[in-house]
Amino acid sequence: MIVLDTHAWIWLTDDPDRLGREARRALRGRQPRGLAAVSCWELAALSARGRIELDRDAVSWMDESLERERIELLPLTPAVAVASTQLAALPGDPADRLIVATALTYGATLITRDERIRSSGIVKTLW
Repeated sequence: MIVLDTHAWIWLTDDPDRLGREARRALRGRQPRGLAAVSCWELAALSARGRIELDRDAVSWMDESLERERIELLPLTPAVAVASTQLAALPGDPADRLIVATALTYGATLITRDERIRSSGIVKTLW
């Protein structure tokens, strides 16, 4: 499975050329695609603060993207919640920790441009 970081999900949907070469190659494959549920919150927050502009309401954008891009929404489970608290090498943003914990829990590769996550070595990443 491949898990998309929030920015990778947005770019896959709206501007796939912004994705890294390795990420684009992986996404052309047959591996299932997943998205941490917290990414929906992140996208809604970015939209509400005017940091991104969507061409329709946030719920419609998310629903249509998940369906069109064949992305499974991965829930915030007890295992993900606990794993996110055990990521001492990744302090700071709780959303990032939940996304990384989701990828770890599902044994997935995380598609992210985030250098802090990539250099942490906590989870396998592609960009």
